[in-house]
Amino acid sequence: MKFTSPTDKRVARLIDANLNRAKEGLRVLEDWCRFGLDNKDFILKLKGFRHELGLRHHSIYKKARSAKTDKGAKISHPSQKDRNSTLDILFANSSRIQEALRVVEEFSRITDPSLSEKASEIRFEIYQIEIDLLKFNGKFLRQKILKEANICLITSPKENLMEIIEEALDAGVKMIQYRNKLFSDKKKVLEAKEICQLCNKYKAIFLVNDSIELALATNADGIHLGQNDYPITIARELLGEDFLIGQSTNNIEQIKKAEQDGFDYVGLGPIFRSKNKQDKDIIGENLYKEANKLSNIPCFAIGGINLSNIKNLSPNSETRIALIDGIINSKSIFKDTKKFINHLS
Repeated sequence: MKFTSPTDKRVARLIDANLNRAKEGLRVLEDWCRFGLDNKDFILKLKGFRHELGLRHHSIYKKARSAKTDKGAKISHPSQKDRNSTLDILFANSSRIQEALRVVEEFSRITDPSLSEKASEIRFEIYQIEIDLLKFNGKFLRQKILKEANICLITSPKENLMEIIEEALDAGVKMIQYRNKLFSDKKKVLEAKEICQLCNKYKAIFLVNDSIELALATNADGIHLGQNDYPITIARELLGEDFLIGQSTNNIEQIKKAEQDGFDYVGLGPIFRSKNKQDKDIIGENLYKEANKLSNIPCFAIGGINLSNIKNLSPNSETRIALIDGIINSKSIFKDTKKFINHLS
């Protein structure tokens, strides 16, 4: 495909400006993938796009540049000041790349068909990368919160449940698992959506117990499965790769299998006798300590944990616990939640 110089210098200047815009936008995405997400696949792909455009950024375009006479050089839009999150920046720069490449594609079609074709190819790739980055960024942020979470609050039906959850979140809980075996599906959806909104407000993870349908309906961050629930392959297929999926376990062998299967975290118990699992044999704190050392994914101790026996778990920054009664039925939610968090710190 033969390259010929544009007869109109204004076209060359326009192509130069939009190639610069596209490469700048690509660099913003690339650097976030490098320093923010540490994802080599995204880095290589975006760097490759910059290189391809650079090879086609001919000197004739650069020589047409005239920054001093550009009437739009210092014009900005107020919305640029409203980019308050990483996602806002990623979306803005994805759009910048797409728009710039569309301009390049149109104005280079006759004189520089190779550039026009490459601009079109990269533009469509960016549409997909924008979606992939959104998913990966969501999973990355969820994994980050999961790693930092040392308490998972598991809910049970309560008249003032929203007040309890908000107090716990305000005290520092970063993970809520919704469990309700009494309500109708309609009532569960309404309650779960309200809890999800609270979790978003406090930048906490919202998980649903057992139900893939409820997780999808409420835009949850993930799901918690028992040993006899859906296989993780089906859950991943239905929910997507960016969802967190946890599993209940009772021994070290089940934890090892959960790791191999690709679960993001496990709950291990019951550690102590609890009101909710009276018929279950307790496994004791020593097994948890051993399992927690061996586990390569976050491992939450569950079952009968309270402010009296938590010291038996040798709490430290690696100890994680799941609580129901210890918070849900506390007479001082905020204060007791803080005590649990301080024990684990």
